[in-house]
Amino acid sequence: MPHLKLPKGFNIEVYGSGVPNARSLRSGDKGTVFVGNRQLDKVYAIIDRNGKREAIVIASGLDRPNGLAYLDGTLYIAEGTQISKLEGIEDHLDNPPKPVVIYSDFLNHQSHGWKFMGLGPDRKLYVNVGSPCNICEPPETNGQIRRITLDGSSAEVVARGVRNSVGFDWHPVTKALYFTDNGRDWLSEDLPEDELNRVTKIGQHFGFPYCHQGTFTDREMGWGRSCDEFEKPVALLGPHSAALGMRFYTGRMFPVAYRNAIFIARHGSWNKTKKVGGDVVIAKLNKDGTVKSIEPFLTGFVQNNDYIGRPVDVQAMKDGSLLVSDDYAGAVYRVTYGSGKLAER
Repeated sequence: MPHLKLPKGFNIEVYGSGVPNARSLRSGDKGTVFVGNRQLDKVYAIIDRNGKREAIVIASGLDRPNGLAYLDGTLYIAEGTQISKLEGIEDHLDNPPKPVVIYSDFLNHQSHGWKFMGLGPDRKLYVNVGSPCNICEPPETNGQIRRITLDGSSAEVVARGVRNSVGFDWHPVTKALYFTDNGRDWLSEDLPEDELNRVTKIGQHFGFPYCHQGTFTDREMGWGRSCDEFEKPVALLGPHSAALGMRFYTGRMFPVAYRNAIFIARHGSWNKTKKVGGDVVIAKLNKDGTVKSIEPFLTGFVQNNDYIGRPVDVQAMKDGSLLVSDDYAGAVYRVTYGSGKLAER
């Protein structure tokens, strides 16, 4: 893949192919890589069989099964209107059980109706509930990140004023929740920028639909409101760049400068004259959790203002390598450093 560019010393290869609309990534205890999707009805597993990797279907007939989380042998799947689970899935990949629904209190809408999901350090499931519009006053139940217990009970709103987050993770040291958020369209080609946000208090409001990127109020919804009312982003991620999946890097294969930094997949703009995004960037943080820098990491998915790939999610593996999903190519890539072996640091 000579068109893809990485910093010196890094390498990239195809980890798995034949995964249509490859979106959210999660890894199991035994090395299985699970892949969700937004447009189709299936969840895939990439497995090693006879020395070769192949993608198999472990669940089908689902409704936009984008969001995934994994804990203690159970894969949790966030669909458009519900969350289900597959227990003991890695022991039954060739004969998977039927998903068991644990939560279904979501409105059904197509715009931003797919879900991203993660497992918090509190062993609760966190899920985004997108705003069902480009710009509007969302229903009270939408425009938020919600958390529930593993049995689907005790729902609680963690963050409000969220247009549509398709990626979040927790700081390895402070355990603070960071999330990407996609800004509104059709305001201008250069505004607003997508956001990287940090939750420091449960229930904080991050501005949508009244304030964008922490600096200006919406021309339709922002009358009489001030951006000072809302939590400001810790970084801006580019106008319409579609910042999606993000993970903190805690592995030991990459150089120490990458430790506890955030890899962010930017899917790329769909309506800008000159495309932006279509890459993976890295956000390096200060000790206080603020953002020190945002630097390019994996580039080359945009050639002559056209996409040849569109990154969606990132997932660090136990060996310290980094997986990147690409829903345009239906593939998952693996990024390694140096010899590709775990560094002792």
